[in-house]
Amino acid sequence: MNERFEKIIEFIKNIVPEASEYIFREQLSINVPKEKLVDVAEKLKTDAEMSFDMCVDVTAIDWLDKKEKRFEVVYFLYSNKFKSRVRIKTEIDENDCTCPTLTNVWASANWYERETYDMYGIKFVGHPDLRRFYMPEDYVNPETGESIHPLRKDFPLMGIPDSLPLPPYPEKYGEK
Repeated sequence: MNERFEKIIEFIKNIVPEASEYIFREQLSINVPKEKLVDVAEKLKTDAEMSFDMCVDVTAIDWLDKKEKRFEVVYFLYSNKFKSRVRIKTEIDENDCTCPTLTNVWASANWYERETYDMYGIKFVGHPDLRRFYMPEDYVNPETGESIHPLRKDFPLMGIPDSLPLPPYPEKYGEK
């Protein structure tokens, strides 16, 4: 473990003692409870020894049946000052599929959180304009009327019949 990683881990554990960390392929990930996410993010950005001034991406992981809490939201942060990266992760329960927004910390989180909401259905509480990013607003299961999210692991591989109109099949490829 390099010295920078040790500083980041110590810094976060001073804020959230129950945080856990791991390093995989020379990349540091730190898990924090969602209740502490905003506090950790603000301090990572504003502290002179951290200076994580960029939110480079936000995504989610759907663990489906593998973990107690189905989802993890992952923030990819970068410090221009120290040329270092860290991933901040927080677990999200399927029954309370919400996460506090970090758009007040990094404006760039806006579109990334919208994309994550659209693909996974995780609602970012306090987001200034949370709406679908790729899929139409009325992208719902025709049978149940529930909103559907294509990157969830329980989404059917062939899609949901009649949920989106498909372009006509080109004749040059033969009839289906």
